[in-house]
Amino acid sequence: MRRTLTLCWLLAAAHLFAATRVDTIYYHGNVITGVGLPTTPERVAAIAVGGHEIVAAGDDATVLQLKQPGTKLVDLKGAFVMPGFNDAHVHLASAGQTKLGVDLNGCSELADMLSRVSAAAKQALPGQWLLGGGWDHTLWANQTLPTRQDLDRVSGGHPALLTRVDGHIAVANSTALGIAGVTRQTPNPAGGQFDHDASGDLTGIVREASALDLVQGHIPPPGPELRRRAILLALKDAAAHGVTSVQDNSDWEDFLVYQQLEREELLTVRISEWLRFDDPVDLLLQHKAAQPADDRMLHTGMLKGFMDGSLGSRTAALLSPYADDPANSGLARYEQTRLNAMTKERAAAGFQIGFHAIGDRGVEMALDALSNSGPAMRNRIEHSQVVEPEDIQRYKSLGIVASMQPSHLLTDMNWAGARLGPRRARFAYAWKAFLDAGVPLAFGTDYPVEPITPFRGVYAGVTRANEAGDKSYFTQDKLRIGEVLFAYTQGSAYAEFSDLYKGRLAPGYVADFVVLDRDLTAIPASEILKTRVLRTVVDGKTVYEGTGENSSFF
Repeated sequence: MRRTLTLCWLLAAAHLFAATRVDTIYYHGNVITGVGLPTTPERVAAIAVGGHEIVAAGDDATVLQLKQPGTKLVDLKGAFVMPGFNDAHVHLASAGQTKLGVDLNGCSELADMLSRVSAAAKQALPGQWLLGGGWDHTLWANQTLPTRQDLDRVSGGHPALLTRVDGHIAVANSTALGIAGVTRQTPNPAGGQFDHDASGDLTGIVREASALDLVQGHIPPPGPELRRRAILLALKDAAAHGVTSVQDNSDWEDFLVYQQLEREELLTVRISEWLRFDDPVDLLLQHKAAQPADDRMLHTGMLKGFMDGSLGSRTAALLSPYADDPANSGLARYEQTRLNAMTKERAAAGFQIGFHAIGDRGVEMALDALSNSGPAMRNRIEHSQVVEPEDIQRYKSLGIVASMQPSHLLTDMNWAGARLGPRRARFAYAWKAFLDAGVPLAFGTDYPVEPITPFRGVYAGVTRANEAGDKSYFTQDKLRIGEVLFAYTQGSAYAEFSDLYKGRLAPGYVADFVVLDRDLTAIPASEILKTRVLRTVVDGKTVYEGTGENSSFF
């Protein structure tokens, strides 16, 4: 009887696969499917792709039996394969605009920054704004902020506004401030600030959105074609680094470009687009309805709001002053009563909510506001960098996802201790503490604040050490490699309500995966940073092919 039942099952399975299209079979690989515990994931040798989905996963012999006329065979030659990385926090359009503008990423000193601005000014059209960013003064020897006078010397009369790498402060030159009508008498807007020197003159440093908006409102907005060029650059960057999904914070005008790219079949990454928490509910509902919610390539997602700024800019809202700036506790963006009311209204309208909160005061503001919404909403706190230990349990009880970016630690460990003091620093970037408390983790990069490559984040997650390996940061909160990869795939999928079809290489899941030149689960941590992407597949289609070090693959 048992033999008869087994035979019937095999015949039924054979009939099912015969009726299923099998476009490509990838075989002779080292594949982790994401099925099973994060620390002991299932491994197979082959996967079959039909249309947009995984059809089968198993040993070579079994999967190769599914070959049909026209099925393409790809010999992986033992390469490592895993579900595609899902970056839970990016700014795609901003990243692309930075590439098109004055790219100041990696400037080693002020002179380097000014040299790049000078070169851009010589190429600019008359009256053209010099825009871009990526500078980080904490990497410079004296860690002194640039000033408007610095820019005035090299900008050739062009208005200039150049954003720090974290996006929370910028430096404007005198021409830009003049166009915006900002003078030494201009009052600071709520939640923002114009810096002044000892004599009361403007330094050119503009802090947080409410102040930045007063300058940016005078910049001609980019047109659709410029937005498209920028987005295509960012999409190319994502594919080259094995990123198959992103959860994105860009302008609505950029989302319209995404829609057009999808219609042209040029969208090479899945996008869950965030909407502005501050927008009226009627507008939010209108934007939500503008794209089918069941479109797995492109749809709108959570509402994004900002509680505070950043540690690097000393604008993150802290419960007590900065250890290295005793007169400053950061900038909170909201009054709590108003925040609570807005959160309750948007939750009642059916929206998932995610709050940017880096300082412990910002985190507590977010927790208090999100207590108005139930756990089923999978609400999120983005960054969650400085958290009082007792508040971690509040994440758990409220069902909140900790959406974090491990690669931030590679930058921040150089000065976080000085900013926070020893007690707060000990409980910052507390990935393992969240995980041990049962709080879901979703990992990303905050691109372009950090490069979109996930391998820096994976390395940081398992080591909590700098890239040179000669400095570490409270290693009791480092994670195991399987836990990091889970947070970067299935954890991120859970955070955007896509975990039932994304993050695994199993039948019925979307065919999003990456082929790497080394097995992340079996190499020394120092080797992770050397990882190269050999192939990126999104929706069953190869969107990137490359070669790795010491590899003849492809």
